Amino acid sequence: MNKENFPEKIRVSIGSAIVLGLMSGKLDAEPTTVYLLTYQPGKCHANCGFCPQARTSRGRADLLSRVSWPAFPIERVLDRIEQAKEGTIKRICIQALNYPTVFKDILIVAREIKSRARVPISISCQPLNQKQMKRLAEVGVDRVSIALDAATKGLFDTVKGALAGGPYVWKEQRMALKEAVQTFGEGSVTTHLIAGLGENEREIIQTIQWCVDIGVYPSLFAFTPMPGTALEKHPQPPLNYYRKLQVAHFLITKGKTRCENMRFSEDGRLIDFGVPKEVVQRVIRTGRPFLTSGCPGCNRPYYNERPGGPLYNYPRQPLREEIVEIGKEIRIWTTRRWE
Repeated sequence: MNKENFPEKIRVSIGSAIVLGLMSGKLDAEPTTVYLLTYQPGKCHANCGFCPQARTSRGRADLLSRVSWPAFPIERVLDRIEQAKEGTIKRICIQALNYPTVFKDILIVAREIKSRARVPISISCQPLNQKQMKRLAEVGVDRVSIALDAATKGLFDTVKGALAGGPYVWKEQRMALKEAVQTFGEGSVTTHLIAGLGENEREIIQTIQWCVDIGVYPSLFAFTPMPGTALEKHPQPPLNYYRKLQVAHFLITKGKTRCENMRFSEDGRLIDFGVPKEVVQRVIRTGRPFLTSGCPGCNRPYYNERPGGPLYNYPRQPLREEIVEIGKEIRIWTTRRWE
């Protein structure tokens, strides 16, 4: 390995650090993906209102959402990945801050991991040009994620675009997703959508459908207020609101319905999933809509919830009694109309 310009450190989510033996600790749910985060001494150059890493955030530099990301010498982390028992790591996700040399860093780290371990790699980063995406594919990256986060242009501009003092542009972000599909193929590109930023159900479901139609998988998050961020006083979305979105997300991504087949109230509330009630009940009983959505092998434990609950995204199969409670939350067992 040519260590010239090689990053000295990398952040590792605390759950991944325990799985790799970099730290000791007990886990309620082990991550099935190893989550890494590029390291730099300062904050991210972007200024997303929900993120502790944002340029003007007063939040802790070792946090991303609710997860702690301690920094380790990168060589030590790479050694642990190489030594991991085969099958322990389903995927490695390299998440990137926005700073001038970040592409060089993620390219080097991805290439080094592929030289040491047979494990699929996802990159979650700011929009890249097609030349950069092709370079990532050449070194063995099989998936890329470019986050929309917000469901509408207005919210995007407010929380991470020009109105937030950030570098991102709605039109460019959406174009970057289309270009990523051209490089990696349909179904191998992910985006993040954060529910609860101020959108209504129709708006976020329309964006879920748009993603699916262009070959992008939308990964669903629940907004989580973090101390020190611009949105620290913004509330987390109600659980029943999120549950309805999870069911709609599952039905759309599995090709069982489409947004235009659903019915919405005048103020954008979802009142019909566009499939028979029995189909929705059957899907709910599987528990699958409520699992973490993301790249294959991603379960992202406790990313947007406390270990004591409530769980917005389940990192493991929900228990039968949990599924019954979920059914009550979205009020679908006894009525055709849910509030």
